[in-house]
This record gives sequence, structure tokens and C-alpha cells, in this order.
Amino acid sequence: MYNSQPTPPPYNGGGYHDTNTLVAETSSVMKRVYFKMTLGLLVTALISLFCAGSQSYMTFMLTHQWFYWGLFLAELGIVFGVTGAINKMSSATATLLFYAFAAINGMALAPIFLIYTATSIAKTFFICAGTFGAMSVYGYFTTQDLTKWGNFLFYALIGLIIASLVNLFTKSSSLDWIISICGVLIFVGLTAWDTQKIKRMAEYTPSDRLGHLATLGALSLYLDFINLFLYLLRFFGSQRD
Repeated sequence: MYNSQPTPPPYNGGGYHDTNTLVAETSSVMKRVYFKMTLGLLVTALISLFCAGSQSYMTFMLTHQWFYWGLFLAELGIVFGVTGAINKMSSATATLLFYAFAAINGMALAPIFLIYTATSIAKTFFICAGTFGAMSVYGYFTTQDLTKWGNFLFYALIGLIIASLVNLFTKSSSLDWIISICGVLIFVGLTAWDTQKIKRMAEYTPSDRLGHLATLGALSLYLDFINLFLYLLRFFGSQRD
């Protein structure tokens, strides 16, 4: 049945906003997302560099495998904790946990500075930043619905994780090469999908929950960036002699 009443604009924070207001608020949220994500990457880089420069830390980490797995489990705990209990914690607590995750990840990634040259790491970082930026801009401005694309990438990510676990035992160089290529493609796509998803959520999230959304969005894009960087490093990283 035809409805002659105009369609109301998206709901956000207790009232109906006009288009200009909605665009401004969405842009503000995305700026907070990128700002938090950038700070998280900075925390990771600084902690990683500091740990890599500490001989005692690196010796302890390389001789106590349980410590690395402890860091990994701590990261998983924070990710599941933030995503699963975000509505039960304050925005400040969620933000603090995000930066704690970034710091722990920096501790875990320190060995890459012993494996790859600083020049190749820097080169890979800028390649990653350019690729990430291009796909995030695409995800933000495209009018195409990326939902189906995102669903496919999610299942592809599960397959990638399973293949990576299998290759821990088989140690196949051919499978490792395939995993690396798929990893780059998956996280390139996830960057665009996550950006669009965060933007759409910002349009319908009440104003008092936008701080939580900014943290969740920063965590999602941070993970996309880090994983894309690590997979690209397999192609562009030059190992030390």
C-alpha cells in the first residue's frame, strides 16, 4: 500500500536528524575511529621497538615459548571481552582495554625486528598504509552494499585460520605462499567492509553509545591493518643475514 508520509531520516541519539547533521555526526565518529586506531598502531610500534632493543626481553621470549602463547591468549581475551561485553563497560574502560591490547601486541610482534631489516619493515608499512587507506576510503564512499562481500570474507578468514593451523604441522612452503596471498586479499577486502559497517552503525547508534562504537571500530580496523601488514611483510620483507 502506498504511504504518502515521507520516510523519516535515520534515528541517532534521541531524535531524527536532518541529512547534514547526520553526515556531520557520522564523519565525527569516523574521525574518532581513525584517531584511536592510529594511536593504537603507534603504541604497538613503540612497544615493539623498545622490546626488540632489549636483549634480556628477547632472550626470555625466544627461550620461553609459553610466554608468547600467554601474550596470544591475553590478546584473544581482550578482543572477546571488548566485543562481547562492550555494553556492560564504560567507554573509558573499553578504550583502556584497546590500548592494552595494542601494547601486548607490540610485545608479541617484537621478533619481526630481528627477522627483517628495518628498511624493509618501513617499506612494507608504507605499502600497507597506502593499500589500507585506499580500501578504507572506498568502503566509506561506495554506494555498493558490501554485506555479501563481507559474509564471504568472514568465511574465507575462517578457512585461512584453519589452513594456517594445518601448516604449523605440515610446514609446506607452497601452502604458506597460498596462505600469504589469500591473507592479503582477505584483509584488503575486510578493510573496505569494516569501514562501511562502522559508518552504517554510526548512523543508527544513539549519541551516548558513540564512544563505544568508536572503540569497537578502531579495534576492527586496527586488526585489519596489522594482519594486512604481516601478510605483506612476507612478500616485501627482506630477512637479515
